[in-house]
Amino acid sequence: MTKYVLALDQGTTSSRAIVFDDQGNNVAVDQQEFEQILPAPGFVEHRPGDIWSTQFDTAKRAIEKAKLTAADLSAIGITNQRETTILWDKQTGQPVGNAIVWQSRVSSPICDQMRAEGLEETFQQKTGLLLDSYFSGTKVKHILDENEGLRDRAARGEILFGTVDSYLIWRLTEGKTHVTDVSNASRTLMFNLHTMDWDDELLELLDIPRAMLPEVVASSGVMGEATALGAPVPISGCAGDQQSALFGQACFHPGSAKNTYGTGCFLLMNTGHAPIQSGSNLLTTVGWKIGDKVTYCLEGSVFIGGAVVQWLRDGLGLIQSSSEIESLVEGVSDTDGVYLVPAFVGLGAPYWDAYARGTIVGLSRGTTAGHLGLAALESMAFQSRDVLHAMEAAANVKLDMLKVDGGASVNNRLMQFQSDILGVTVQRPTLAETTALGAAYLAGIAVGVWEDTSAVEQRWQLEREFTPDMPTDEREQRYSRWQEAVKRSQGWEQKS
Repeated sequence: MTKYVLALDQGTTSSRAIVFDDQGNNVAVDQQEFEQILPAPGFVEHRPGDIWSTQFDTAKRAIEKAKLTAADLSAIGITNQRETTILWDKQTGQPVGNAIVWQSRVSSPICDQMRAEGLEETFQQKTGLLLDSYFSGTKVKHILDENEGLRDRAARGEILFGTVDSYLIWRLTEGKTHVTDVSNASRTLMFNLHTMDWDDELLELLDIPRAMLPEVVASSGVMGEATALGAPVPISGCAGDQQSALFGQACFHPGSAKNTYGTGCFLLMNTGHAPIQSGSNLLTTVGWKIGDKVTYCLEGSVFIGGAVVQWLRDGLGLIQSSSEIESLVEGVSDTDGVYLVPAFVGLGAPYWDAYARGTIVGLSRGTTAGHLGLAALESMAFQSRDVLHAMEAAANVKLDMLKVDGGASVNNRLMQFQSDILGVTVQRPTLAETTALGAAYLAGIAVGVWEDTSAVEQRWQLEREFTPDMPTDEREQRYSRWQEAVKRSQGWEQKS
């Protein structure tokens, strides 16, 4: 009797639902984009109702496409855009306002003030994170500060906070379960990596009532029962999207790494069962927890990856769909000296410059849309090299192979350039969307669909391998010019 697991993959620009069978095969998928709300430069919001409705609708359609009902599902796994912050009324379920998206810099002034007070080291030592508006804690503080009386209501337990996983679980269980897993909790600036619990000192510094926080649970294990889909189904897997992709890529051994090309680019390396503090502006984060074993990671986060292609589509109108990027760049052999730094919402690792802004340098009269398109693609690979170098230094390892996944990883030209500019082998699996697969595996392991992580390793399959084909001197010259372009983007907003 075939067993099925539903994976809900709630991303920054779309919600996706995939039904997997017990062989790890994609049986049915449904996906739906939703609106990005941009109130001001560097500010990004979503409507919580859009997050829920698109995820719920795609789940229903994926189940129907698989010719199943909710009763046929063994489990549900959830993976999500991570630091995006939602506050809602416990009784009515009504959101306090729009979700503040991980990309948003709205709480940068709070971070600046706390850094000025000398608090950055306290946060970094306890959470493994930098004091940056990327993370949920200062977003929650911002919302509580801006809404009179809300903090008092939160202290009474009337207002709940959750990252997207918490919100979806709360809605799927029809308000019965308010939880988050350790990987999502570790992205909030409120979770202590050493005690594996919310930290009272950090909560006091942020002035956030503990009563509004979800219970922290393991990434694999029954954490609630989804009743909203028509029949009760155990929710037994949950991890932030990048940790879920690392799991789906079977990166179970210390030193193994993957890069996901989604809205942003996220490079994660498994560092084993003890956290490694980075001196290179990388993040120390929880990968997952199964049973009583916690796996930690180093992470480098690039804020704008595949989203730069969406900008070419929606902002400039150079293409009608994201897939047209390949035909746009087909006619050019190189960028003709053009470099595009997509710092639309600042720069992430290893720069962490909230005030950087997008920059295009090297334009000439001969520059074409094709050159600009190729420069946009190459920006993903250059930013990933920035991160990888910092990661190798922090972990004291030299990476010789990188696994890749995510929407943009299907672009052969980008993957070849990534291999060239890194000087390492790049491996792409048969299933590029490993984020959802990781959530399915975490859920399935909890209920016996798969025995353990070795079953996941056995199912990983190579689709294509890319090896470096660029002379070393050209690689270094190209990268040096990229670094010059990045310098021109930094600190721009502060100087305006």
